[in-house]
Amino acid sequence: MILSINNTTHEVDVDAATPLLWVIREQVGLTGTKFGCGIGQCGSCTVQLDGVAIRSCLTPVQSAVGKEITTIEGIAPNKTELHAIQQAWIEEQIPQCGYCQSGQIIAAHALLTNNPAPTDDEIDEAMSGNVCRCGTYPRVRKGIKRAAAEMMTAVNTKNENDGEMD
Repeated sequence: MILSINNTTHEVDVDAATPLLWVIREQVGLTGTKFGCGIGQCGSCTVQLDGVAIRSCLTPVQSAVGKEITTIEGIAPNKTELHAIQQAWIEEQIPQCGYCQSGQIIAAHALLTNNPAPTDDEIDEAMSGNVCRCGTYPRVRKGIKRAAAEMMTAVNTKNENDGEMD
C-alpha cells in the first residue's frame, strides 16, 4: 500500500490492520513518534491524519491510505529551521523526560493549524488526551500561547510585506 508521510510517498507491504505507529517506526524508519501505552490513552503516538491529531497505535494503516500523515519529523519548514511550536517548546523549557513531547507537539500543531488563537479552555481540551508524567502542563499551555503569538506575528509580517510596493 502507498502512504503519504510528511509529503513523501512510501510504499509498504504490511497487513492492512497493522497499527500505523508500527508502520511509521519500523517500515518507514521515522522514530520520533513514540509507543506509550498501546491503548490510545497517553498520546505519545500522536500523529496527524489530514491535519487531525490521532492515536497511531490504534489506527490501522489501511485507514491512512489516500490521506496525508504528518509526524514530528514533518512539521518543521525545512531541515535547518524549527517550527514555531518546536522553538516555543525549547524557549519555555517544556520537556523534562521528553518522552511525551513528540505527541504533545503534534497535538499542539494540529490545534494551532485549526485554531490560531485558542483560549486556555480550548488548549486544555485539545491537549487533554496527551499525558505528561512530569506534569509540565502549565508550560505546555505557555508554549502553545507563545507559538500562537509567533505564528500570528509571522502571518501579519508576511501580509504587510505582500502589500509593499517594490
